[in-house]
Amino acid sequence: MEKPNGIHYIELSNNCIRFDAASQLTNVFFDDSNKQIIAVRSGGATGVVVKGPVEDTVISFCMNDRGGAIRSIKFSPDNQILAVQRKENAVEFVCFQGEQPMLQDIITHQVKTLIYGFVWVHNRELALISSTGLEIFQILPEKRQVRSVKALSISIMWFAWCCDANVALLCTTEGNSLIPVIVKQKVITKLPKVDLGNPTREVLESRVTLGRVYGVLAVLILEANSSTGLMEVEVHLLNGPGLAPRKCHVLRLGIPSTLARFAINTVDNLIVVHHQATATSLLFDIALSGEVIHEITYHAPITPGRSIKPFGLKLPSLSPDGQILQCELYSTHWVLFQPNIVIDAKLGCMWYLNLSIEPLCNLISDRIRLTEFLLQRCSGKQMLLKVVQQLIDEQYKGTLLPVLETIFDKINKIYASWVQLELQNQTAQPSNVKTTITKHAAPPIVLIEQSDMAQILQTIAERPYAESVLMLYLQSLNKYNISAQEELSKMIISELIRNRSFDTLRRLVSYSMLQESKSVACFLLAHSDVNSAISQVAIDMLGKIQAHEIIIEVMLGQGKVIDALRLAKNSMGLEKVPARKFLEAAHKTQDDLIFHSVYRFFQMRNLRMYETLAFPKAEQCTEFIQHYNKTFPADSTIKMQTN
Repeated sequence: MEKPNGIHYIELSNNCIRFDAASQLTNVFFDDSNKQIIAVRSGGATGVVVKGPVEDTVISFCMNDRGGAIRSIKFSPDNQILAVQRKENAVEFVCFQGEQPMLQDIITHQVKTLIYGFVWVHNRELALISSTGLEIFQILPEKRQVRSVKALSISIMWFAWCCDANVALLCTTEGNSLIPVIVKQKVITKLPKVDLGNPTREVLESRVTLGRVYGVLAVLILEANSSTGLMEVEVHLLNGPGLAPRKCHVLRLGIPSTLARFAINTVDNLIVVHHQATATSLLFDIALSGEVIHEITYHAPITPGRSIKPFGLKLPSLSPDGQILQCELYSTHWVLFQPNIVIDAKLGCMWYLNLSIEPLCNLISDRIRLTEFLLQRCSGKQMLLKVVQQLIDEQYKGTLLPVLETIFDKINKIYASWVQLELQNQTAQPSNVKTTITKHAAPPIVLIEQSDMAQILQTIAERPYAESVLMLYLQSLNKYNISAQEELSKMIISELIRNRSFDTLRRLVSYSMLQESKSVACFLLAHSDVNSAISQVAIDMLGKIQAHEIIIEVMLGQGKVIDALRLAKNSMGLEKVPARKFLEAAHKTQDDLIFHSVYRFFQMRNLRMYETLAFPKAEQCTEFIQHYNKTFPADSTIKMQTN
């Protein structure tokens, strides 16, 4: 395994939470549900300080030392009841008024079995896990009572808890089974057991981690491979029928079992496996492809193991510069909690583990795999856009088009699914359907829209390979039935015109691959002086959107008065065709035959509508009547008339 060096993709949060370090007088506890660090001095007699989940959240109080060392201590979600376990078979409940305990009203609940632990499932409900089962109790402070509301009888050896999913994993004495149980207010739901493969297989509590990966609860079991002797992590996802756990993935650590001292976190849907002996952390992404054997995907680390980024802790000092203590990474005093919490009890620090994306981009050379990785990361969007920018940059000169094509497809596949969801949400319900509050689907982790890509693609405008890259992106959009937007359409049109690719432009409009709008058509018309074919392409587009009034204006401007008149008659109706506009356009052509045809057209219109050849005064056609009589004297027998 590679030794740590200057590149670090995992780091500790800058603002750590400081607390009283563990000592002979101070015991430190962590409540993973509330994310609170609880420092208890002298059994509480000289003070209890509760911090978290952020540094400035502090509760301080004192309570009596009632004999016996504190084994566990946790606040209810609203911080109004403190549960304290001092004995193996009893839990005390201390009610609070504000931030101070009412020590005269302590409620003690004692059972006849060995208590392994407890978790709060509601402000006034607590689940007690003991050797004989799991039981939910309701605490009634006003009556100083603890009442059982639900119970599950089962012999238990140990348990693990996932607060994010409200699931307890129970290791039973009956066949050493691992059974997930959903524990909520007044509800206990037993799920199918984890299939360990071998009924005689024993699983140690220290080898099991519960976490959420891509929204699914995962049971992570650290085991040595019987054939290779190398350590692996089995990933059992609770996504089968009835939330049945399924062994879906295996993470190959590549470390001998003789060096097995590991801890696991989940950060940004990545499984992070820390190894103390080598002081490195391995990253695994179960969304990436791997070797599939018997429907189980085997994953190697995304990159060789690297150390967590060194952390300097600023110590109190009279010096303005202060003193910096370099913290020992992977210390034996470290305790890790889910999903991404690191606590150094001796140092008195609590950190959140964070993922540093940019170093990973330098370590993952396969750009397609890097794209798949970044599309699943919360902070992956800007880095993915940066990767695309690099691929289309001048230094590549468009030689990586096959790679770009695959990347565009992966981006647009997600984009298309989101566009489809948005369209479904915008679909109006029938008036006879009662309006209900609909839960809109959450957007993808990384969503790259056309507007994002347009900013990148603009940087390669007028480069020799710009047309190829733009066409590649357009084809990818078309593959997923995504319509090109105005900005992208205009960029493509500009490149095609610059390269005189008029046939390609005509085909794109013919197949409706560019946005069909008045704005885009007018953009085409603005470039019609380059080639006459562009004007016809614009007219074709305007015809698709039935923008006849613009087509008529274009035709009149081109001197195609007869064609414009024919279109106006068909689209507007005979009575709405303005005579003066067309007579003026015909006069400007200086073609007497065209003027004669147009003039006679309107005379016939007048005859049909007004039963006379004369033009109404409102149409203001006097000058054209005079021009007609002067130009065609043979027709002067028809006396000019006006109403």
